[in-house]
Amino acid sequence: MKILAISDEECPALWDYYTPGRLDDYDLILSCGDLNAKYLSFLVTMAKCPVLYVHGNHDVNYDQVPPEGCDCIDGHIVEYNGIRILGLGGCRRYHPGPHQYSDSQMRGRIAKLSWKLKRMGGVDIVVTHAPPAGLGDDEDPAHWGFDALVELLDKYHPPILVHGHVHTSYNHQIPREISYQGTRILNACERYVFEIEDRPVKTRNLYQVIYKTRRSHTGAPSMTLR
Repeated sequence: MKILAISDEECPALWDYYTPGRLDDYDLILSCGDLNAKYLSFLVTMAKCPVLYVHGNHDVNYDQVPPEGCDCIDGHIVEYNGIRILGLGGCRRYHPGPHQYSDSQMRGRIAKLSWKLKRMGGVDIVVTHAPPAGLGDDEDPAHWGFDALVELLDKYHPPILVHGHVHTSYNHQIPREISYQGTRILNACERYVFEIEDRPVKTRNLYQVIYKTRRSHTGAPSMTLR
């Protein structure tokens, strides 16, 4: 599966100067936050795949004007074409405002999902806004990472964690990719493309975003048809 990860800075080549077909090669788009809702809506309209997103600390208007046609996975575990994806938006609290958490609060958010993670046998991709502490974060308090995310990596060993929040345009020495105990930690600032090995999937579940942490009125896992 070929995945386009985006975060923090809208890419002119994918919006202002978009040309038809530029998104055709991607099987999935993941937004790590702090992007214009209209940008995400544009991408999901032009692409042939879903756009899944978590909140960044600056996405204060998403509750009033969410990205149309996109799927919010913040605080959820979803499955798409067999790939298990966990979304954990927000950053370390550094001033009053939404989508900011203390380390203990982030730890609590993860704990609420622990039973489902165990039941599913782990997770393939973790989508966050802020990075794990010491693994792609920065020195100023606004860009510190979460120790709770390091603990998540230590426990579940996902192949991929993709994040935003730390702008590579601010410092060109910020690494795009870090390896930690078998997990690739990717900085998606503006855009970053990666691939993950396909997993078995039932034919009836192809091209559907299936929420494992949200139920429909029938009691079955909620899904978005594509």
